[in-house]
Amino acid sequence: MIELLDTNSSEIAAEFVRARTKAGSPAMGMVMTLVIVVDEEAAHDALRAARLASREHPARVLGVILGDARGRAAVHAQVGIGDDWTGETAMIRLRGEVVRHPESVVLPLLLPDSPVVAWWPTDAPADPAADPLGALAQRRITDAAAATRSKKTAMRAQCVSYSKGNTDLAWTRITPWRALLAAALDQHPLKVRRAEVTAERISPSADLLQAWLSDRLKVPVDRSSSAGPGITEVVLDTKEGPIRIARSDGRLAVFSSPGRPDRPVALRRRDLPALLAEELRRLDEDDVYHAAAKRLLKLDRSS
Repeated sequence: MIELLDTNSSEIAAEFVRARTKAGSPAMGMVMTLVIVVDEEAAHDALRAARLASREHPARVLGVILGDARGRAAVHAQVGIGDDWTGETAMIRLRGEVVRHPESVVLPLLLPDSPVVAWWPTDAPADPAADPLGALAQRRITDAAAATRSKKTAMRAQCVSYSKGNTDLAWTRITPWRALLAAALDQHPLKVRRAEVTAERISPSADLLQAWLSDRLKVPVDRSSSAGPGITEVVLDTKEGPIRIARSDGRLAVFSSPGRPDRPVALRRRDLPALLAEELRRLDEDDVYHAAAKRLLKLDRSS
């Protein structure tokens, strides 16, 4: 990593070229630019997750730390390639007036003719698409479960401000649950009369799962609390008996259905790099997430 003090976008871009040439790799085959808007405390974990996800999605990764907006404008950066990265990385620290206009530093560093993804690992703006850095991206990833303030409020804010290209890792976490529930109803094409989701009291993922089931099944869906971890049980009530998926340890679930013996199903809680890699696979609009977000707001209004 090369450290650049009191630098600018041109010098950072030039350092990318020098680092590639020195490594003997003038063309890195990068497929996107990933902009990570993060604070100092969460920067290490976020870059680690991006490094692991970059094995599947080679990218130019720009970490942006927005510091104190008072005082003299300053841009400091650490730039490099290699060290288990399949692309390029720069950690950019902004201070002073430039904090109010971070896009002026980031825009010249975006890879030409390739997608841009913005990711907020912790607290995200209430409207990511209107954020100066979010406006540069075709895909915007937030994580209500990692919010340092109210997670419920954070999730509702993302639902209210939904724009094409938005998604939240709270939604990504329930992909295996949704796949398993859909497969269960394929095996048992029964009319579901009502459903119940049991999870930790504060769980944006459980709220979204409740909304998704309500939207898809058009039946009442109850929400119950447990000690966790995460979502621990989903029950679909049918006239022939309940279809139940219960997971008490965050790793292995038990799938119960009418007229068939219980069977174990792998349902491990996934780590952050796996979640990020999944979201980087799709850069188009997620219509199903949009529908679930709208239903979650509707459920809030009716409760």
